[in-house]
Amino acid sequence: MTLIKVTEAVQELLGCDFILVIDTEGLKAPELTALEDSYQHDNELATLVIGLSDITIVNMTMENATEMKDVLQIVVHAFLKMKEIGQQPNCQFVHQNVSDVSAHDQNMRDRKHLLEQLNEMTKAAARMEKQSREMAFSDIMEYDPEKHNWYMPDLRHGVPPMAPVNTGYSESVCELKKYLFEFIENRSRKRAGKDIPDFIVWLKSLWKSVKHENFIFSFRNSLVAEAYHQLSMKYSEWEWGFRKEMYLWISEKETFIQNQLPETLEGDLFHSLKMEAQGKLEQGEQKLLNN
Repeated sequence: MTLIKVTEAVQELLGCDFILVIDTEGLKAPELTALEDSYQHDNELATLVIGLSDITIVNMTMENATEMKDVLQIVVHAFLKMKEIGQQPNCQFVHQNVSDVSAHDQNMRDRKHLLEQLNEMTKAAARMEKQSREMAFSDIMEYDPEKHNWYMPDLRHGVPPMAPVNTGYSESVCELKKYLFEFIENRSRKRAGKDIPDFIVWLKSLWKSVKHENFIFSFRNSLVAEAYHQLSMKYSEWEWGFRKEMYLWISEKETFIQNQLPETLEGDLFHSLKMEAQGKLEQGEQKLLNN
């Protein structure tokens, strides 16, 4: 986390004295995937950081693009549940190490595919939260596929360390930086930036909401969470059906036993009731396995 002082020349233009930069230090890092709670850690951290930020820059390198989509899906789900969220973060996707940044048609297809995936996961999260209307990713976060995707070429031409620096990389970074400052300027006209006391209050409120999201944060993405949710509901129905059937059988047999003479309860009758009960249990287990 870094607090950057804004020069006096641009303070009035940007409408702020400082810019707070929060770095998650690599979500979905390969060395952390073996940890049991890596999903929970990354999902909680991503939700907290995006909730605190006016602008979120998502680094979509080739090796972790799928994992980052999973993180965003969980973030979307969490934001749906935070009714008092009070803001709509802006998402910027930076695609690293793109071999041909000028391949417009290919990049456009990638952008559409990314948006389709995010919309699908948003709908899944909305279904779990029983939202009354169809929702898209742009309903949760401010996102325009044409404006909010950036393609960065490799930093160097060839194999480092002797390979020369790629000037196209610096140009792309400069364009992104220029856009971010323009965005801050436009945003400051619509609403004032947070001062430190406001930021602390917002941080506490957001963290309180994050702590109540233990269920959803433990899943890889919204589709997995929805599948588990549906399975849990079905299992509850099957379990209740089995319990109901066993309760009715026990009530029936209790009435039957109460109407029998004591001497008739020994021997074959007792053994047959025992075998019937065992058969009922095995039948119920088989139903659960078949479902």
